[in-house]
Amino acid sequence: MMVTAGFGICLMISVLATLLFALRNDDRVNSYDWSISLLLPFIIMGYWLKTQTASREAALVLFVFINLGTTVLLAVILFSLLRHLAIPVNPWLKFLVYIAAFAQLFPIWATFRRGVPEGMVQITDTGDGYATRMVGGSFAFSHLTFLLALLIVVVGIVAILQAHRRTYSRRTLGFYMFFVVAGIVIYGLESLLDMNFSGMPYLYMAGDVLLVLNYDRNRAHDISSLIADNQKTLSRGYIAIDLNGLFLSATERCFDILPDLKNQRADAVIPADSPSGKHLRSVIENYNDNGTTTATFRVGEKTLAYEIAPIRYRNGPTQGYLIDIRDATEEARNMEILADFNARLNQEVAEKTHNVEAMQQKLVLSLADMVENRDSNTGGHVKRTSDVVRILVEDIQLNQYFPLPDALAKDLVRTAPMHDLGKVSIDSSILNKPGRLTPEEYTIMKTHSTISGQMVKILLEGMEEEHLVQTAYHVARYHHERWDGKGYPEGLVGEMIPLEARIMAVADVYDALVSKRVYKAPMSYDKAAQIMVEGMGTQFDPSMHVVFLSCRSRLERYYSAAQ
Repeated sequence: MMVTAGFGICLMISVLATLLFALRNDDRVNSYDWSISLLLPFIIMGYWLKTQTASREAALVLFVFINLGTTVLLAVILFSLLRHLAIPVNPWLKFLVYIAAFAQLFPIWATFRRGVPEGMVQITDTGDGYATRMVGGSFAFSHLTFLLALLIVVVGIVAILQAHRRTYSRRTLGFYMFFVVAGIVIYGLESLLDMNFSGMPYLYMAGDVLLVLNYDRNRAHDISSLIADNQKTLSRGYIAIDLNGLFLSATERCFDILPDLKNQRADAVIPADSPSGKHLRSVIENYNDNGTTTATFRVGEKTLAYEIAPIRYRNGPTQGYLIDIRDATEEARNMEILADFNARLNQEVAEKTHNVEAMQQKLVLSLADMVENRDSNTGGHVKRTSDVVRILVEDIQLNQYFPLPDALAKDLVRTAPMHDLGKVSIDSSILNKPGRLTPEEYTIMKTHSTISGQMVKILLEGMEEEHLVQTAYHVARYHHERWDGKGYPEGLVGEMIPLEARIMAVADVYDALVSKRVYKAPMSYDKAAQIMVEGMGTQFDPSMHVVFLSCRSRLERYYSAAQ
């Protein structure tokens, strides 16, 4: 029973490999790789049990398990390759392919319904196990289909590789090609030599083990598994590089930002003398030597901003680097303008040091008024939101709903008028558009929160106490973040959002609802309150629920008096 024992060992090893796969603490396990790892033990089990049965009916059933390797497994491997190559496949095409792959079950079912013919299954006791052969045109046809399917997959892989050379891992391609070609060779030898037992279980077992061992590498070549879903549509690029500097994968946006990467092959070093190579090497070296995670480079008329993070799986060692790249040209231009403005302001302040704080406060409020005057949609918004913030803060401190230090409360009320300073950089055609913004316009509009934070820091830093600067920055940059993480600019979640920004968000949205805008009439207080309450725990901090309800009547009186 040597063959039976050998197949049994293959089955145990394959099952252990699948269990190791299942123990991975990953949220984004590749469904195709997982399907392959699950299928292989069932196929090997078919071979193992077939060597132990003398029943024609049982042998027929076990051939179903074995034929999964010639149909379903090949289909899953093909779709897995297409996924790695980022080639979309129509769901209906997948459905039809899988239907065809499982079609082998129907002849088996029909045979059982009619009864298994005497000569259809030949079973021979070899002493090392039962050798089973299927006899009949239908099974010969399935073997021919198996060989043709393998050849089609090989030809398809080669064709796909030629069309998508830069994005695909040669190591992963080699992994699949080896097992496909090895399967063809083993099948051909067994057919020519008329062997009693197949060597396929050993190939399947080795494939299952190598699939698990190679999984982390395969995953690094799939850029979609390294970034969150809400990041895939952003106007920034992502590139993955391993510890040896080999290019692994990148998003399409990355190729737009760094055109010299378009012809870069996977698993190859990015040339050090190329613009991308110079920047990426500098970012990685600074990260490893100095712990610096961000860098900015000027490329012609463009300014590119880089941010690096390590690639780790299950809290294990670093496997490589994921680098976020974005076009920061407009941001740099605004910063230069603001820096020049700040330099001139500092010169004036140096001449009149006795009145720095008063001048500064007046300047900030003037900028806020300038934004207000430019934005015909939000007349009076700065003053109203500042008053609403004051009402909310007073109620929080009076009723002690949650800790709000006096210093932070004072700073929040003082800095509330600064929250929309960045709108000064938004084009008037977008800022004053009476209708709904297009997606492109909305993307530009969203930059105002980032620019607001930058302006606050430039205007206040060095001339105000640090805690006030920090509060102003948080209010300006993060007042459009949402509790559920769907806000902007950074998609912060829950208490990652500074408390002062969470309070500012309530005031900002409530004013937008109950105030008249060019594109809408003011909403009723009841409807606005309903929307605000429904947003607690999703858009807003749930702790603000009781605060809003407590302040509701006071807020309504305030807006009624202001009309």
